[in-house]
Amino acid sequence: MLKSVKVQDYMTTQLVTFKPETELFEAIDVFTEHNISGAPVVDERGEMIGMLSEVDCLKAILSYTYHEEEHGGHVGDFMTDKVDSIEYGEDIVNLAKKFIDGPRRRFPVLKEGKLVGQISRKDVLHAVKDFVDQR
Repeated sequence: MLKSVKVQDYMTTQLVTFKPETELFEAIDVFTEHNISGAPVVDERGEMIGMLSEVDCLKAILSYTYHEEEHGGHVGDFMTDKVDSIEYGEDIVNLAKKFIDGPRRRFPVLKEGKLVGQISRKDVLHAVKDFVDQR
């Protein structure tokens, strides 16, 4: 049964993360270097406190350009602090419903409040394919 397939079995654990004090332009360099569109922001305890996306960076750049300032600020100044996440032990079926019902392409995975991974729509498709292939 597909409900027995868990997020923890298909999530990515090698993540790019930022600290709130990371320079914004350093984060932009990381986005382009790793070809990613967003990354979690964690505190010194490894707890997720936000997400930084390409859109957050664009908003920051436009704001600084408008005010004719040359520095970019810090990740913590522009990150989104209200982030939808998924629990480590959640089943793939519930996660698939969340993807269907909302605009998210990926969710950070938390275990006891700490960031332990990320799972995407492609990861869910991979889980379904594996399940079907095993039958």
